[in-house]
Amino acid sequence: MTSIRHNVVMETGGTARDPDPVLDAAREMVLAVGVRRTTLTDVARRAGVSRMTIYRRWPDVRALVADLMTREWTLVAGRFAGDDPVAAAVGVVRALRGHPLWRKIVEVDPELLLPYLLRRRGASQDAMLALVAESVARGQELGAVRPGDPARLAGTVLLTAQSFLLSGPAVLAPASPGELDDELATLLERYLRP
Repeated sequence: MTSIRHNVVMETGGTARDPDPVLDAAREMVLAVGVRRTTLTDVARRAGVSRMTIYRRWPDVRALVADLMTREWTLVAGRFAGDDPVAAAVGVVRALRGHPLWRKIVEVDPELLLPYLLRRRGASQDAMLALVAESVARGQELGAVRPGDPARLAGTVLLTAQSFLLSGPAVLAPASPGELDDELATLLERYLRP
């Protein structure tokens, strides 16, 4: 049997972001003061653009921050696109756990995440689902992943990864981040194994 578990990428450092001075300015503002205290006027000033430039693209701070989160989380997920589904899920969870924007939102403005957990999928979740589904399909072709609808398997992988990212530290306390990663990898490997 071919193993679907490979070495997990340990890197949690920065990545090159798409150059967008407004999103970059929004990131700086959110990291400095949180989402609730960030205004479109402050973002425009920091980005060196007019307020109208901002309002043409985003009606409010929440819409701007949603696009910022999509950019940041998709970049993180994209770093693991070539990995098998287990390594990718564990790598993304590890990278997001250490991501400064993720930590700031979870610590200061966690309610921003609720719509994506309870009511609808966001663009970054759609991108992650597509990456995982591709990885699952490749694994199935190699005989390393069990048969089944790749989209359904990818959805289950994403749900499991989200739970470890959001609730894992509280539910499995006092587990270290490495222990959480090991448990997630074991769970996903057994789920996906042929």
